[in-house]
Amino acid sequence: RRSERYSGVMSCRGVVVRKVHLMSFSCDELQDVKQRLSSCIDESTEKLRRLSEDIWSCAELAYQEHKSHDRLVEFFTQKTGWRVNAHFKLPTAFRATWTPAGSTYDALDLPVQVQVRTGSAGETRDRCNTSVPVTVLGTPAEEDGGGKIDLLNEGAFDNMDVVFMAHPLQDDAPYLPLVAEHDVIIKYHGKASHASAYSWEGVNALDAAVLCYNSLSVLRQQMKPDWRVHGIIKHGGEKPNIIPAFTQLEYYLGTPSQAELLLLKSKAEGCFRAAAEATGCWVEVEYSRNAFDNILRNKTLEDLYENNGKALGMEFTTDEEVLNNASGSTDFGNVTFVVPGIHPYFYIGSKALNHTEEYTVASGDDRAQFFTVRTAKPLAMTALDVLSTAQIAKNTSQNAKILNETKLKINLQIFNVTSKTLHSCKKYFNFFFQYPK
Repeated sequence: RRSERYSGVMSCRGVVVRKVHLMSFSCDELQDVKQRLSSCIDESTEKLRRLSEDIWSCAELAYQEHKSHDRLVEFFTQKTGWRVNAHFKLPTAFRATWTPAGSTYDALDLPVQVQVRTGSAGETRDRCNTSVPVTVLGTPAEEDGGGKIDLLNEGAFDNMDVVFMAHPLQDDAPYLPLVAEHDVIIKYHGKASHASAYSWEGVNALDAAVLCYNSLSVLRQQMKPDWRVHGIIKHGGEKPNIIPAFTQLEYYLGTPSQAELLLLKSKAEGCFRAAAEATGCWVEVEYSRNAFDNILRNKTLEDLYENNGKALGMEFTTDEEVLNNASGSTDFGNVTFVVPGIHPYFYIGSKALNHTEEYTVASGDDRAQFFTVRTAKPLAMTALDVLSTAQIAKNTSQNAKILNETKLKINLQIFNVTSKTLHSCKKYFNFFFQYPK
């Protein structure tokens, strides 16, 4: 992956099964259909390899994925049976929807086409008089902005029943913990002055930025091991002989859950304000538009995916350090609190670390295409399991409902605690509001 791959392309993202109507298969029939499904994926490998290479070759940053968008829209437009909406709710998002007509349904899980055929036209019409629409959402800005959150807020996931996405890594894993995360920009405003002749006339915004940075570093001792704080000073001044009147920092704050993220943000904001007070500056704190949620696990879907993957020869990691170590974040987490889904990881033939030049090269290699094609198969098979078994569909829905209710209770508890402490924090808030915005 380059710095911001188009979500839905390099990482098998964006497949959604809509309006589930259950099919009826015996165990042997289901396995036969899965085998046909696997064969159809293999038949589509070459044309989808070319599509993937086209996307890989034009690295584009968040919300600027115009070439990738156009290439994918072109791809779907040329295929029979797909209704394509370009620039769907966002300039570089798209939606492609396929609605079955009797004997088949096709699912495309980028970058690999997944054509699932349930038998001959006569057999299917007799055995599964059903309609299974499938939607592919091309979602931009996964890690910088949160395109899926924008689409979620715009209703793009309404009437969806199950969502699937997979992400490349150094191992195969049905689930890895991801942090709830929020970006924040801190701006310090001081007063410029000649650093040599009239330094006492200045108010040094760089001092405030350095104090803020160091305060957050000291705070790490009191942070939980799975909390994450990453930051840089983006703007530190103009010239050495001028007292900086303006500085800017950018931080990513992450925790295993949104409830804990509220606590971390409160602690971090104390550092932001204290640095301003110590230096005589005033401070602006600007959080990004979208906060990323953690993944809401769905064990029913995870187990199905892992079983299907093992049947295809995938070796899932058992390394406890990998399985229990919270790493990055994704806007897909927000989706899982609305629609049941999974976010597995897949090996691409390299142990290089993500977001490095070595991993960029590895992701464009033919070897990576093989593993990506293989990953599409258990994703599609898992969708087929949900469609073919009433109890699985019920468990999937109940699993999501129970976990979502648990999150709601936790957040309500945090809200109640926060409300009770507001009065005791009056001095803190008075200090905050004394500075102009």
